[in-house]
Amino acid sequence: MKEEVIKAGLAQMAPVLLDREAGMKRILEETDKAIALQCDLLVFGEATLPGYPFWLERSHAAAFNDPRQKALYAHYLEQAVDLEAGHLDALRERCRKSGLQVVIGIVERAPDRGGHSLYCSLVTISGGGEIASVHRKVMPTYEERLVWAIGDGHGLRVHPLGKFKFGSLNCWENWLPLLRSALYAQGEDLHIAVWPGSRRHSEDITRFIAKESRSYVLSVGNLLLRSQISAQMPHYDEISALCEEKMSDGGSCLAGPDGSWIIEPHCAGEALLTAELSHRSVREERQNLDPAGHYSRPDITRLIVNRSRQSTCEFEGDGAGRENVENN
Repeated sequence: MKEEVIKAGLAQMAPVLLDREAGMKRILEETDKAIALQCDLLVFGEATLPGYPFWLERSHAAAFNDPRQKALYAHYLEQAVDLEAGHLDALRERCRKSGLQVVIGIVERAPDRGGHSLYCSLVTISGGGEIASVHRKVMPTYEERLVWAIGDGHGLRVHPLGKFKFGSLNCWENWLPLLRSALYAQGEDLHIAVWPGSRRHSEDITRFIAKESRSYVLSVGNLLLRSQISAQMPHYDEISALCEEKMSDGGSCLAGPDGSWIIEPHCAGEALLTAELSHRSVREERQNLDPAGHYSRPDITRLIVNRSRQSTCEFEGDGAGRENVENN
């Protein structure tokens, strides 16, 4: 990787829905392709492992104490990603050996919150294979709140990549100006937006954020296919019959710091989309607008960000210290 230019990969894929082991195999296949293409950064969509909760809007999920929804949630919890259990270790090893940095959307089973709630999380893996940050979606959208818990600001961080600093947000978080501002203030010049998929999510906002921030913006969405639903899912026949074959069509895209398309929204199936990004383009566009620098007015408006990892309990004494297992 040259400092000035990096090669980014957008992994638009059809995850294996609700099967963590099979899903990880697909992720590693895409990762190997990106390594072969000498990518420096690879981005996967929202909730790629073990998949987006597609059944909610199709199965009356708000019914209280519904046995079907309880069974589906229990299975989702079982297939979710526990970072402490090593569920991303194979991917981390690929990064360690190749130097590739990865941003991947997961459904996280969080031991530091008791282990029985789920978070829509974005994990950044460094080129050394370390988990650099875990950002838990601050507010799940609409019916997502039936299965995903509310996150916090702990993962609102940027990471170095050559001359770039990149940050990332989940889905509709990207519409929240204060969250975007928290990343801009840390020097973000490569913004990553991940989605469950579809052009309607990514088409307008990708160019808008690029123009607002004078940054590159990568939007990555998945294909959600009925044929990729794991047959081990509870009520498989009933739920799959409610789903159209293509539940989302991807819509992955990339805009430059001037808001122009580098990769227009892609809706033609699975693809590993790549592009070379030059930091010089960022510096040129910041000449007339730098939202956290010369065009800001901190004497008038300022943002306070709480990056504490939220917890219900702290332990004191007995030599144990604070027993939070999640420190990333």
